[in-house]
Amino acid sequence: MAIVHWPVELQHGQVALRPLRASDGGEWAAARQRNVSWLRRWDATQPPGAEDGARTFRAMARDWNRQARYGRMLPFVITYGGAAGAGARAKWPLVGQLTVSGVTYGSARWANLGYWVDEQYAGRGIVPAAVALAADHCLFTLGLHRIEVAIRPENKASLRVVEKLGFRYEGERPRFLHIDGDWRDHRIFALNSEEVGPGLVARLQ
Repeated sequence: MAIVHWPVELQHGQVALRPLRASDGGEWAAARQRNVSWLRRWDATQPPGAEDGARTFRAMARDWNRQARYGRMLPFVITYGGAAGAGARAKWPLVGQLTVSGVTYGSARWANLGYWVDEQYAGRGIVPAAVALAADHCLFTLGLHRIEVAIRPENKASLRVVEKLGFRYEGERPRFLHIDGDWRDHRIFALNSEEVGPGLVARLQ
């Protein structure tokens, strides 16, 4: 049975995760627009013949939060308090997105995790902290057994994230996901609950 804890907010230092909201549309769109060239190589795309049809950001946010309330996914935005004049956490800027998807219970109890970050905030340790927060929440609070991350072999920044957090490399899956207009190979990294000790946030400390 799914253990649903939604909405939820998580924080480690100046990095926080909170639910994606319909009201985030403007800030989210602005971040995506200024990062088009930065993110294009890693963005998921729809394969030919599988278009779901265009939908608004508001409709997407409502749908994802509905799925979160059923325990199927966790649609977070990443916010950061280290920006000049960020003030209280409620005013921290949106600097990226982290989504836990494919949440499965029963005898599997696993999920996969994906993310992106605004280029101007890259290299500040934001993504490792966000991944650690989400993974600890999934393993300790939701009771999942396994967290998986799929990364393109060319994505050196993401490879450094999983290396820093101690994810185990499990091999390559050819033409695994449709990214940037074609089916792309991915490397698979994972951690089981028995492998994380006191948690990934503790590893950062």
